[in-house]
Amino acid sequence: MKTPILSIRNLSFAYSVERPNAVDKVDFDILPNTVTAILGPNGAGKTTLLHLLLGLMTPRDGEILLDEKPIHTYSRRELSQWIGLVPQSESLQFEFTVLEYLLLGRAPYLGPLDQPGKEDIKIARQSLQTVGIGDLETRSVLTLSGGEQQLVTLARALTQQPKILLLDEPTSHLDLSNRNTTLRILDRLRVNNTTIVFTTHDPEAAALVADHLVLMRSGEVLNTGLMETTFTSEKLSNTYGTPVSVIRMDGLWVVKSMERLACPNPKE
Repeated sequence: MKTPILSIRNLSFAYSVERPNAVDKVDFDILPNTVTAILGPNGAGKTTLLHLLLGLMTPRDGEILLDEKPIHTYSRRELSQWIGLVPQSESLQFEFTVLEYLLLGRAPYLGPLDQPGKEDIKIARQSLQTVGIGDLETRSVLTLSGGEQQLVTLARALTQQPKILLLDEPTSHLDLSNRNTTLRILDRLRVNNTTIVFTTHDPEAAALVADHLVLMRSGEVLNTGLMETTFTSEKLSNTYGTPVSVIRMDGLWVVKSMERLACPNPKE
């Protein structure tokens, strides 16, 4: 059996002493070279958990092991070489070209006064090609559409060359075409030995690309496991608190809400 690249052990976190845990006694493993979807409704604690995995916050209890070592034993520079983040949204306020913005991802490999070299530029351009937007290299980041901006943010994270890529709701603001493009990129990255962990409230996005699933509700992990055993009507219904039907059609998962909405009778 593979050794987990990330192990989450009895992890709890609260934003203040007075508030209840936003993440409560969470326990699961992430295996290398897999795509894991953390799935659940809004307010489930998914983004908080992602920030804990990135080492941005200190848990109240429990620990996170990265390559079998406590995550707090890594320097910020070392962590940035291990783990990259694609946030749900990122404010781009400076007049960078796309290439200049991507080169910010090389910071973990450069000294304080170092400038990116030829190899850094080559890696950045390869990342643009990976996400299919090589033609945007000289564009200002301030002129990008929402879909283009999301792909550029992903390319910046890839320029960082992380072993683990965390993505927070990567498809939530995208149209159908850009959603499918992003999910195909994640699938290719898994083949190229990148471990992917992404949060989503959309079961079908998880079903399209994930091979492992973590189901969360109200800060707790309800179920974890392979898609085949975890992506079920019963477990999704419990996660979302509403009847959900999961069926398999032409090799694809289809998710339907079984709750009927009350509609007024137009004749009344």
